[in-house]
This record gives sequence, structure tokens and C-alpha cells, in this order.
Amino acid sequence: MMMKFNLLLLSLFILSSSVYAQNKFENLDVFELQYARDPQVSPDGSKIVYIRTKMDIMKDSKSSSLWIMNSDGTNHQKLTSLVKNESNPRWSPDGKRISFISNSGDGNGSEIFIYWIDSKQYSSISQLEGSPRSLNWSPDGNNIGFLMFVPEKALQLVSPPRKPKNAKWAEKPRITDRLKHEADGSGYMREGFSHIFYISSDGGKPTQVTKEKYNHREFDWKSDSKGFVFSSNYNVDWQYDYRNSELYSIKIDGSSLKTLTNRKGPDRGLAVSPDGKKIAYLGYNDKVQTYQITRLYIMNIDGGNKKEIKINLDRSISSLKWSSDNKGLYFMYDNEGNTKVAYSSLGGKTTKLVDNVGGTTIGRPYGGGSYSISKNNHIVYTMTSPYNPADLVIYANGKNTRLSNLNYNLFKDKDLGEIEDIWYKSSVDGRKIQGWIAKPPGFDPNNKYPLIVENHGGPISNYGDRFSPEVLLYSSAGYVVFYPNPRGSTSYGEEFGNLLYRNYPGDDYHDVMDGVDKMIDQGYIDEDNLFVTGGSAGGIMTAWIVGKNNRFKASAVIKPVMNWISKTLVADNYFGYAYSRYEGQPWENFNHYWSFSPISLVGNIETPTMVMVGLNDLRTPPSEAKQLYHALKLRKIETVYVEIPGAFHNISNRPSQLITKIDHILYWFNKYRNKLLMKFALNR
Repeated sequence: MMMKFNLLLLSLFILSSSVYAQNKFENLDVFELQYARDPQVSPDGSKIVYIRTKMDIMKDSKSSSLWIMNSDGTNHQKLTSLVKNESNPRWSPDGKRISFISNSGDGNGSEIFIYWIDSKQYSSISQLEGSPRSLNWSPDGNNIGFLMFVPEKALQLVSPPRKPKNAKWAEKPRITDRLKHEADGSGYMREGFSHIFYISSDGGKPTQVTKEKYNHREFDWKSDSKGFVFSSNYNVDWQYDYRNSELYSIKIDGSSLKTLTNRKGPDRGLAVSPDGKKIAYLGYNDKVQTYQITRLYIMNIDGGNKKEIKINLDRSISSLKWSSDNKGLYFMYDNEGNTKVAYSSLGGKTTKLVDNVGGTTIGRPYGGGSYSISKNNHIVYTMTSPYNPADLVIYANGKNTRLSNLNYNLFKDKDLGEIEDIWYKSSVDGRKIQGWIAKPPGFDPNNKYPLIVENHGGPISNYGDRFSPEVLLYSSAGYVVFYPNPRGSTSYGEEFGNLLYRNYPGDDYHDVMDGVDKMIDQGYIDEDNLFVTGGSAGGIMTAWIVGKNNRFKASAVIKPVMNWISKTLVADNYFGYAYSRYEGQPWENFNHYWSFSPISLVGNIETPTMVMVGLNDLRTPPSEAKQLYHALKLRKIETVYVEIPGAFHNISNRPSQLITKIDHILYWFNKYRNKLLMKFALNR
């Protein structure tokens, strides 16, 4: 009789949960998400154009179109009638035109378009052989600079024999002698280089400016519109000295190439001052360590009088923009898991202006986002919170005004639970560690909840109070989610971020487990119902955790590195680990690489483990995931292997892939969570 009663209670619990779930965030809601990207405010601050991205449930893809509004949020409308993807909007200096990039429609890449504000007409002005990116108007408005890949002849070792007419032979071999020849997300890299071009804003034939066989990463116009400043790596050993880059200047006709910087380390993120007298840029003196913060520098336009601007901010900065009066610079940075925009005078006096920038990394709660500045110093940026992806906000006269609410209809009746941060001390050295807690809808602190620990990737990155469909779907399924920023995470300073140097995974493991104990101390966690997951570096940490202890009922190891020796020599970034993470190459320091490989702990694993990877992943190849799965099968540990077809390292790039990833993880965890509930009911 008691057993039937408890089974009835269990059934009622499941039934009530399913009824309540009608108001929760659900997996198909992913297809309803929209978010703003790359907002560009007009020079006079009166209008804003931005990229609006939405999900297409029929094509299982993201589509992007340009929208425009007044700076008070009124007259919000689509910019063009084009149905192709649009991107990279940029205002002309006089604010009368907008350049942008759109699919050509003929399957041959993209083209540059112009939109005229007064007439509301638009037209393509290019016929390019490749796809342009990084549009940049000349100060006089006569030309538009851009970057474009220029292919080189592929390497061929032998001339194949002549085949008979109509014969169908196998494809020619693919041959390379390059250090970097493949890239996760795109696959095998064509031979060639990225170059600077410009085209008349009235249209016509584009002109290639740079000719040297090096990759040109970014550029800015000189104030006279007669030349460029750009970042590249012209060093003889550039392939192997890959972290290095310098700044150069060149005339618009490709002459007078001049090296402006010359040091060991990256010089990039450049911006020429409005008066054309100064160049601001980012970089650091390379000390060859795991994490180094980018610092702010300034020099004369000819490369003279270089100096660092001491902003007294122990954080990496990005996205430099000059103030219109040439007296200071705006930039973005992360602090304690929150992305901000600040202003610094040339003397280094720094003022934080806005918080909560982001919401464009749909999936997990990583940083991101962007902003732009008008001549009257109004800031337009993408704003996020745990409860919404990126919307537009304008900061003017010391006040933030929200301009869009793209997901209002989706979220207005949804209970998204509560998300808060938590701080605790590491048992290793007493350092303060920050984490985030997502509580399920209808949370009752008097109840006990299962816990999912979600470990972030990188490991040089951070989670924060940002929108994340993954976190929301976990919490909607009745779990409390804990996602920590252990040592090695960014946004806590260079020393904290570099604690993993030659010690990874290391004490970050203890930081995570200390967080688990802190969560249990809150009183609402069922310590007999713990689960753990994470992707990439988070997959490494997850595998390391279950190799170190058996406290978790199940784990989901997503796109992991299991063996640093094999991973280092097969991944697309195989050349990047020696000395920056571990001493020497794998064959020179075998034992050190092995000692930090989770596969070395596989004999200890007793936790039921799902292993998941993208079939086309070049960063943590499927061979790494298979090492864990095969080892667990040989040991007869409960395991399952999930491959996502067509997915690179960004395993959930398409909306259905994001849903698939989460659904499989929840299935695996619910399987063991439900076992516990049933066991409890039957034993009453």
C-alpha cells in the first residue's frame, strides 16, 4: 500500500511538472530567438542601423538582415527588401549612405551594397571574385576599403598522366607544405592570403593595395584618405612566429610600405585618431605564457613616440574607438563575468560607462557583443541579461535607454527562473572564486534539487550573467545549474588567468569542487543527485572530475581533449601548445603532457558517461572523444557515444544542433535522476 502511495506521489509530481512546463523555456523556443548584432550609430547620432539575426526553423539556420531606427527607438523598420543575408553595415562620413555586404544571389559569394538614406534606394556596387569583409569608408567618403582573400596556385608535386576522354578518375591529391593548413569551422584552407582592397563608393573595379604574400588582418584609413595603417606579420618565420604581428603603413597605390612597430608580441586592434595624428593599438610584450592581457598603446602616425597608456585596469581590452575630440579612447573589457564599455583619457584616467554588453553568443553564457560611438559621444551597444539575448541600448547624457525588445512576445509569459552569482573561497589558496547559479522555475528553497555543474570552455574564457538557452533549458528541466569561473578564467586579472600555466588541468579542479560543496551548503541541493558536463575545456574538466572522484551520478563529456599528446599533433592548432601551456613538444616532455591528460585517469572512472563530439571537429577531433568512449566500453562502464554530423567544434552552430545537444544531455541525466526517484519511491 505504501509503495502504491509513493508511486502515486511520483506520478503526481511528474504530471504537475509537465503542466507547469507549459510556461517554461522549451527546446523549440530556440527557433523563436532573435538578437541584435553590430549596431552602428550615424555620425550625428540620429539613426542606428544594426544586424537582426533570427532562426529559420525550415532551413535550420540563422538569417541576418539589416534594420534601422531613430536613436530614440522610433521608426524601427527593415532597411532593404533583400532576402539574402546582410552584414557589416557602415555609415559614410557624412551620414548620407550606408555600405553593407550581402549575398550576391548567384552562389558566387557576396557583394558590397550602398543604401542611400534620402532616397531609400540601394544597389550593389561591386562584382568581386571573392567575399569582402571589414568594410571601412575613407574619411573623404570617396572610397570603401575592405579585406578579401586572394587565392594562390595550389601545390602540385607531379603532373598526372593524361586520362582518356570521358574517363572518370579519382580526385587529385590534396597537397600542402604549410604549417597551418586547416581551420575548425571551415575545414581545409585554400592556398592564398587576405589582402587590403578599396573600391570607389560610386562603384567600379576594386583595387588591390597589398601584394606581399602575408595575411592582412585589419586596417584603418589615414585621415587624408591617401593611405592605410594595417596589422600583419611580415617576419621571415611568420608561420612559426604566429603570435607576433606588427603595424605597417602603406599608400593607397601600394607604395611606401613602412614598418611602424617592431617587438616580440602582437600589435593589433588599431585605430587612427580623427585628426590623423595618432594611432592607438593593442598588444603586449610576449612572455610566452598561457594568458597575457592586452594593453593600450599610442604612437604618432609615423610610428614615433610610442608609449603605453596606463589605464590601471588589470583586464584585457578590445574594440578601440577614438572620441571625436581626439582626447581619449573607448574600449570594451570583461570584469567578473560582465562585459563593459569604458573611456580613458590619453593620460590614463579611466571611467566605466556601461555594463552588460553581450548577448550575441547564443548557446552558453560567454562574452561578446559590440558597440559604436557617434560624434556627440552617444554609445549604442548590444545589451544582455540572463533573461534576454542582445537588444539595443543607447547611452547618452549619463542615461541608458533600451531601444528594442526583440523577444518580448516569446518571453512575456515564460518563467525563466532566477539567476544569481555566488562567491566562495578556494581550498587551495583561499582565492575568491565566482560562479553563477540558475534556479528552476517555481524554485522553493525548502525543496531539494538535482544539480548540474556546467564547466566553461577555453579554458581562457569566462561565463557570466548573460543569456544562455542551454542554461535555461537545464533549469527548466528541474535542475539547479552551477557554472563557475575557476582559476584560469578571464576577467579576474592576468595573474589569475595565468594560474594554469604548465598546470592544466590542475587546481582549477579543486575550485570547481569547492563550488559544488558551496552549492550543497546552500541547503537546497540533493547531494546524492549531482551531474556534471561541459564542452571543449569544459569537457576536459568534466572528464578530469569523474577521473578524480565518484560523487556524480552521471556525466556528459562534450568535445573533450583526452590525450594531450595525440590532440596536440592532430588538431588544427597543433603548433600552439609548446611552451605556452606545457614545456617543449610532446616527444620532448612526454610525461608532462601525459600527466595532464584525462585519459591517464580513465581507470578510475565509475561514473556513467555520455561522450559527444562534432563529426567535423578539427579543434578536439572525434579521435579524442573515441579514446574515452572506447576505454569506458572496454572497462564495461555505462557509456554512450553521440556524434553530431556536419558539426565542427561549435557543435551547436545550427539551432537543431543546439537542441540536440541539450536534449541528449538531459536524457542521459534524467535516466539516472529518474532511477533515483523511482528507487526512493519503492523503498518507502
